[in-house]
Amino acid sequence: MVMEIYLVGGAVRDKLLNYPSKDRDYVVVGSSVDEMLQQGFEQVGKDFPVFLHPDTKAEYALARTERKIGGGYKGFEVHASPEVTLKEDLQRRDLTINAMAQRADELIDPYGGKVDLEARILRHVSPHFTEDPLRILRVARFAARYAHLGFSVAPETMKLMQEMVSSGELALLTAERVWQEISRSLGEQSPDIFFEVLRQCDALAVILPELDVLFGVPQPAKHHPEIDTGIHTMMVLRQAAKLSDSAVVRFAALVHDLGKGLTKADNWPSHHGHEEMGLTALKKMATRLRIPNEFVDLAEKVMKYHTHCHRAFELKAATLLKVLEALGAFRQPQKLTSFLLACEADARGRKGFENKDYPQADWIKQAYFAANEVDPKEFVKQGLVGKKIGEAIHKRRLEVIQQLKHARAD
Repeated sequence: MVMEIYLVGGAVRDKLLNYPSKDRDYVVVGSSVDEMLQQGFEQVGKDFPVFLHPDTKAEYALARTERKIGGGYKGFEVHASPEVTLKEDLQRRDLTINAMAQRADELIDPYGGKVDLEARILRHVSPHFTEDPLRILRVARFAARYAHLGFSVAPETMKLMQEMVSSGELALLTAERVWQEISRSLGEQSPDIFFEVLRQCDALAVILPELDVLFGVPQPAKHHPEIDTGIHTMMVLRQAAKLSDSAVVRFAALVHDLGKGLTKADNWPSHHGHEEMGLTALKKMATRLRIPNEFVDLAEKVMKYHTHCHRAFELKAATLLKVLEALGAFRQPQKLTSFLLACEADARGRKGFENKDYPQADWIKQAYFAANEVDPKEFVKQGLVGKKIGEAIHKRRLEVIQQLKHARAD
């Protein structure tokens, strides 16, 4: 049997879309583990034979089939042999647009991927799609990536995803895999679409119940013409995606209002104290999904202080300094930048406010830069030591911000 090598998956899809792609994955038909090793490939796959090219380090996988034998995404029996055909290998893939292969100028497309690509449709390859619950999140992520090109999920695929959610298999996914898909989606061009698709197939209530519960919760129309907290949250995420490429900033924007999902209905549309209340929901989410500290830290700061930021011009100098210190701005200025971006996204994520200026950010930066000019060496020269230096720095920074406020008022 002759070994045949094909470029597969994302590289083929994105080449046809004229879309930038980093993926260069290959499938090898008509070969075996021994033959690949003899040719100098390095085996890296444990569950199925995947190899690294000796020169390029690109991934080459033996053509394989999979058979469902248990629950979750790990419950598969993998069969890789020289007899497995390219068509059989492509059939196990999730979407038709990912089930194409190419060798030289020849496109192999047994499941209509090119037609769906041109029609901007995300469609499952076969009924085997239901065997892996992680595919629900992958489809939502592809929808987020290509939404700006007009892609949408095929109705029959959405129906299948709804049935999969109803089966309860999503609960079998590990926290690491779920967070990986969420964090990757936050880096896509339209991250809000990821959460919208999950909500359409009822998966959001399973994966992120703290977020799902926000839909249908009203806010005061005076400040939030869009009324619905869930809609506001998606608008904020869209604004965050325009303002920053950082997944950390986008996550903070996404979860900033979780506390509104805990407000008693009797108090609607008011959400007094939602900033502190949300910290409980965030902690629960972070523990369940094992969210990295970098994401949680900024999310906590934005959640707790975003309304302070919106009222920046009204804040006393002492309060403004307290916020800057709580953010860790004087140790890590980037934290202040990220915080302000998330707060600006919140301010603009309202109906009719999308293009409104956010001068609060400039004012807080001005206060920070002025306070940051205070030099600790001055107090060391005065003979102060230990805590006395910190107290003196704080006092001087407060004076500087007060002077700035007075100058602004004049």
